[in-house]
Amino acid sequence: MSEQQFHSHELTIPENLAGSRLDQALAEMLPEYSRSRLQSWIKAGSVLVDGRQLRPKDKVMGGEELKIHAPRQAEVRMEPENIPLNVVYEDEHLIVVDKQAGLVVHPGAGNPASTLQNALLHLRPELVELPRAGIIHRLDKDTTGLMVVAASLEGHTALTRSLADRDFLREYQAIACGVMTAGGKVSAPIGRSSADRRKMTVREGGRPSITHYRVIERFRAHTHIRLILETGRTHQIRVHMAHLRYPLVGDPVYGGRLRIPAGASERFAEALRGFHRQALHAARLGFAHPITGEPMEWASPLPQDMVSLLDELKRDAKVMAE
Repeated sequence: MSEQQFHSHELTIPENLAGSRLDQALAEMLPEYSRSRLQSWIKAGSVLVDGRQLRPKDKVMGGEELKIHAPRQAEVRMEPENIPLNVVYEDEHLIVVDKQAGLVVHPGAGNPASTLQNALLHLRPELVELPRAGIIHRLDKDTTGLMVVAASLEGHTALTRSLADRDFLREYQAIACGVMTAGGKVSAPIGRSSADRRKMTVREGGRPSITHYRVIERFRAHTHIRLILETGRTHQIRVHMAHLRYPLVGDPVYGGRLRIPAGASERFAEALRGFHRQALHAARLGFAHPITGEPMEWASPLPQDMVSLLDELKRDAKVMAE
């Protein structure tokens, strides 16, 4: 088999992953691969840690040298699709996209096509050579905002390492139900819910998860907040805010029952009823260029639906204060 038929990586386990299981450490360092695939590589002997084969559950100390040489699995052929994308930056090593609401990032159950991955293959056919067409992190279907996609093998390796080392700036804005008194930090492990496998939850034994949040503006029964991810778990912001009892407006999974403030006008009530996605936007993204090391940063304005909702929140607060 040629080298192109293998997944090959040479990595150093960062010190912040000391004490983690090997499979957990790999999942942090190589988020573009599924946990099951990484475990299969470990069990097959395709992963060497300082030249030794370990089990998925064996602990790492940090600083070990990893070598991965695993055969590529036959993957379902992805078809390019001409789906409009808002590309805010691109060069030969990376692409930054400002994702619209309603666009699934990559195919999965119930979404076999018409995804960001299909759109990327139309934009850059050569991305077919990279895992998931260069996608190294994701946004939920109805979360808007900035994402980076690797566009070369060198870029892919460096960006996934930076992501694992938490060297990315990922700042979000959201509108939460309830009035927060102050900002803070949520450090609560997240794992898949045993009651509903489609949902994530804060639970013992989950993966370490840290979210920082600050108040931008308070309203009668809602708060406009800024959030920074220190880790990047599935649904992390949505789960952490719901855990604090400040779920995001419009969240169909973690938002609970719609709450209309007492005395709300019919116009304001309709604005809340009509917001059918989680009010969450990836507003800023920053990292060092994977090849040059140059600091890079982008900002994305709030989408119109969130701007309109904030206008209604301000209008409601003004009317009730008069």
